[in-house]
Amino acid sequence: MSDFPADIFTEPSNVDVDTLANLGPLRAMAGNWEGTKGLDVNPKADGPRKQVFVERIELQPIDPQMNGPQLFYGLRYWTHVVKPGEVETYHDQVGYWLWEPATGTVIQTLAIPRGQVALASGKAAPNATTFEVAATRGATDYGICSNPFLEHAFRTDSYRIQVTIHPNGTWSYDETTVLVMPGQAEPFQHTDRNTLHRVAEATPNPLARG
Repeated sequence: MSDFPADIFTEPSNVDVDTLANLGPLRAMAGNWEGTKGLDVNPKADGPRKQVFVERIELQPIDPQMNGPQLFYGLRYWTHVVKPGEVETYHDQVGYWLWEPATGTVIQTLAIPRGQVALASGKAAPNATTFEVAATRGATDYGICSNPFLEHAFRTDSYRIQVTIHPNGTWSYDETTVLVMPGQAEPFQHTDRNTLHRVAEATPNPLARG
């Protein structure tokens, strides 16, 4: 028996257009952020390599989004990472963080310019100060899709990110991507972590400004 309503077309009425007021656990992440003490542990031919990085993340509210009766509030994000003292991009990522109030679901969409996308999800309370989303290769709902070379050389079997909101107004993440590589006996745990400090407040979404 389906958990979804029989009417898949009718959108909810009287939707609050103020996204910032309806982001649930994502509210504390809205704005522009910088972190200068990130740590990336990535695979190399001679073994794992640790790399410190500097990160800037922009998370700005979008107007409410609907799939018929399904309602999302969300943040559009852009992550840009460099090595300390350098200007060349080390990592670039775009996507959305979404909150579905009706089900307590957090969703992260992500895309990187190396030919890979993912859709990850998890459950959280509206006032949660820590939550986690995950995606698995092969899933048709919350899954991972890679270009043929990445699928061959650095197959991504799973992705997980845990976010923690701190009382001092900062937030941090702890991310693990499990990679399977030719000739390696065990999967590689590719990890990233950082703590972000707000450098600018969020701009209200277009409908709220109107």
